[in-house]
Amino acid sequence: MDFGIAGKVALVTGGTRGIGLGIAHALADEGVRVAVAARTEVDVKHTAESLSGLGVVADLLTEAGCRRAVSETETVLGPVDILINNLGLRAGSSWADTGPSEFETAFGGNVGVSVRMTQLVLPGMLSRGWGRVVVISSVWGRESGGAPAYNAAKAAEISFTTSLARDVASKGVTVNSIAPGSILWEGGGWHRRQQADPDGIAAFVRAEMPLGRFGTVDEVARTVAFVCSQQASLVNGACISVDGGQSRSNI
Repeated sequence: MDFGIAGKVALVTGGTRGIGLGIAHALADEGVRVAVAARTEVDVKHTAESLSGLGVVADLLTEAGCRRAVSETETVLGPVDILINNLGLRAGSSWADTGPSEFETAFGGNVGVSVRMTQLVLPGMLSRGWGRVVVISSVWGRESGGAPAYNAAKAAEISFTTSLARDVASKGVTVNSIAPGSILWEGGGWHRRQQADPDGIAAFVRAEMPLGRFGTVDEVARTVAFVCSQQASLVNGACISVDGGQSRSNI
């Protein structure tokens, strides 16, 4: 299926590894001109080369870094049509090590970055009458679980997308969130846990993953690419689970 987005310009935050990298490649496969933004120069350069796209070295936890990511993308590739807010930070693991500082870090590194990046590109999308904003949330944004601060920040991202989506839809811009479940990729958190405790992780998969396996980066990335497509024009304000039935939420 032709998604009708060839030639569009996309900016993917945290796009040099894991889900972000997969999304960048999925969009590039659709003919989208892709920029990735992250802090580590060697990873940014390697990823940009693999995409035949643009890499921007920027600390997106700062306003200056967000502005740099957008301005360099627009200077080199053109106005941003598709924004993928993939960057996310964890802080704390349980209430035993979580307090106000961890909440501030989690909110700043998740919903804070998503809001700032969106506000930077949204005026241009509205003026051109077309745009796609996608926020990568989590199964732990849809329901309770995981690290407390991360859980709250991911829930806030979903609330942000739902609210903004209603405000901009009539102007041709859709805003959605994607809620991945447990995704396995080399070097990622689940891969490290699997290496450290294979029996424990195997038990987790049996108990929590109805498909009997982890999800893959490509399964998330292809869903994101569809949400960015012309065919997904009625998908707006949605939070789409990509978790193989892992979540137990009724909504």
